[in-house]
Amino acid sequence: MRLGSVENIVMAGSSNRKSDTSAESQLDACIDKYIPEVASTARACLKTMRARLPGATELVYDNYNALAIGFSPSEKASEGIFSIVLYPRYVTLFFLQGVHLPDPEKMLQGDGKRVRHIKLESATDLENQTIRELMAAALKTAKRTIDRTAPGGLIIKSISARQRARRPSRRQT
Repeated sequence: MRLGSVENIVMAGSSNRKSDTSAESQLDACIDKYIPEVASTARACLKTMRARLPGATELVYDNYNALAIGFSPSEKASEGIFSIVLYPRYVTLFFLQGVHLPDPEKMLQGDGKRVRHIKLESATDLENQTIRELMAAALKTAKRTIDRTAPGGLIIKSISARQRARRPSRRQT
């Protein structure tokens, strides 16, 4: 672990995780850049995802366009299964291996080779039965499953120096 770098490894989240406030506080600072509605939705989504995915490693990427918090069975982004992504006006749930998921209700959006997503109106959308079924299918078909007994963790993988505005411009409101 390189302290003071963007790869701080910190255990946080569910009850079987150890807590270290430095990465959690970095994540909180990243979320605080967004309007209160987006920040509140994101925090509630993270709480739900952490409860639903004990043992997951959270990978944080504060990139140019958005803040992404991935949920993976390991520190490898390529093994990620889900991510919660914050944009200036909304929060999205990404299915990182979602291209082949059964989606009879056509909720999944995107046409790439691997990833699909659902724009969330609120954190309670994660309780929607179809979304729960999609998540269960994603976990079942993942390349590697999440060990629910693992300690999990929070890793700040990158924070871009240059970023788009995290709040909508006044012209767009």
